[in-house]
Amino acid sequence: MKFRTEVTIEQPEWRISPDSRLLFVGSCFATNIGQRFVDNQFQTVVNPFGVMYNPISILHTLRRLYDGSSAFSPDFVFLTLGTNHVYRLRETGEIVDNCEKRPHRLFQEEQLTIAQCADALREGAALLRQVNPDVRIILTVSPIRYAKYGFHGSQLSKATLLLAIDELITRSMSADASTRSLSSLYYFPAYEIVNDELRDYRFYGADMLHPSDQAVEYIWQQMTAHLLSDEARQFLAEWQPIRQALHHQPFLPDSEEYLRFRKQTEERLAAFRKKYPHISI
Repeated sequence: MKFRTEVTIEQPEWRISPDSRLLFVGSCFATNIGQRFVDNQFQTVVNPFGVMYNPISILHTLRRLYDGSSAFSPDFVFLTLGTNHVYRLRETGEIVDNCEKRPHRLFQEEQLTIAQCADALREGAALLRQVNPDVRIILTVSPIRYAKYGFHGSQLSKATLLLAIDELITRSMSADASTRSLSSLYYFPAYEIVNDELRDYRFYGADMLHPSDQAVEYIWQQMTAHLLSDEARQFLAEWQPIRQALHHQPFLPDSEEYLRFRKQTEERLAAFRKKYPHISI
């Protein structure tokens, strides 16, 4: 008997290697997953200008990052969409990324259409390909629920994002060879995993809106299983015991036993650094 449905994850033609450069831009879900790559010593930049929830704000981050001639050229970019709602400053007509606690009356709330979301993502993908023609772009929709829209409104917002991603990927697949600039797009079903595979409130936090640490960990495990190369998984397997040893809190820090343990850990870390010179620790 099966007591849950498992989401099928499409296996991409590429894999993330131990020395791959990663960029995460998007909702706080992007921060949660991106931080796991940081903690596991991948070369990773996470939301360099803060959390961004809608496709246009994500595009603003990419423009700001690369119009300024950033030296960081990612091999893989994760774009995590949270909502299609935006706030436009009435005085200038500009869509802002952060209201900065200014009075609500200064802004007009709007909802991006499917086409507007797809266009913002398309422009962002084109900008990333100018930086690195071989970049791989992983699109996800955050499973975080937006109660302030009403739960029906939240679902409509997620549906708009999902349809925009589908339109973008479908169009890129049907493009001819001379214009196949978006063929590196890939959709990872984080939203479906939480809503279909982990369909239970025990996988949410105390607010019943954000995925719990356990749910985020499960998605991280699915990512490592499907997106990482064999070498990258071996890299993780070698790093984990070193990481645990570095975070060990001894009862007797001056004991001979702990001093011996610390020396062994330093030796293991030195060997790990020599094998993987890209790590930052």
